[in-house]
Amino acid sequence: MSELPRSTPQFYLTAPTACPYLPNKYERKVFTHLVGDKASPLNDILTQGGFRRSQNIAYRPACDRCRACVSVRIMVDAFEPSRSHRRVLNRNKDILGQAFQPRPTAEQYSLFRDYLDARHAEGGMADMSVLDYAMMVEDTYVDTEVVEYRRIGPDTFITGRGEGPVLAVALTDRLSDGLSMVYSFYDPELAERSLGTFMILDHIERARRLGLPYVYLGYWVKGSPKMGYKSKFLPQEHLMPEGWTRVDTLDGE
Repeated sequence: MSELPRSTPQFYLTAPTACPYLPNKYERKVFTHLVGDKASPLNDILTQGGFRRSQNIAYRPACDRCRACVSVRIMVDAFEPSRSHRRVLNRNKDILGQAFQPRPTAEQYSLFRDYLDARHAEGGMADMSVLDYAMMVEDTYVDTEVVEYRRIGPDTFITGRGEGPVLAVALTDRLSDGLSMVYSFYDPELAERSLGTFMILDHIERARRLGLPYVYLGYWVKGSPKMGYKSKFLPQEHLMPEGWTRVDTLDGE
């Protein structure tokens, strides 16, 4: 029997576990490893096919008799900020995002813990240690970066850097056709700033400057409060059985 070459991805299926988005449902995932010098092009192909990345794993739902999870990407060139988006941008005009190599810091982890404790204390990531966080950030073979958001200071126009404590962080993959927001978090005490929305708006502008047509937001689940914010960025494309399909309105959201 012939052996597959090392560069050929092999896919695996997880056992059923409780669905984090819909009650009385169970989820299964198909996954593969993203390692070696082929990891970035493979991540491109898989993301375009509805996969998400976590560390050096690419995965997508493979649930029995359920297709509620829909891959979503924002159409950068067609996107126009709404009135509420413009308010968020104006509210955060004193904040600057700066991209760095994927290196974890103690300051990032402290903010990450504050965010989890305030927003996702019962979630699957609630027990992540500083080592777990470090692995989430730096255990990658793909083109990824950490975007830190800080306030603009008096010397920012000279240094190009924000000043003061980090207020929000996004872990982002750069793909051939867009930016994929792997994970983001922010200071939970600054709820009035809508920093989650601001980071998405900032990534849309970053993709536009780079000439990239999409910002990938992961999965949207109709009826899940955790996913409702993704419906606010239109137009977007959803990955359907027939391929990526433009969506201009989302009923019931």
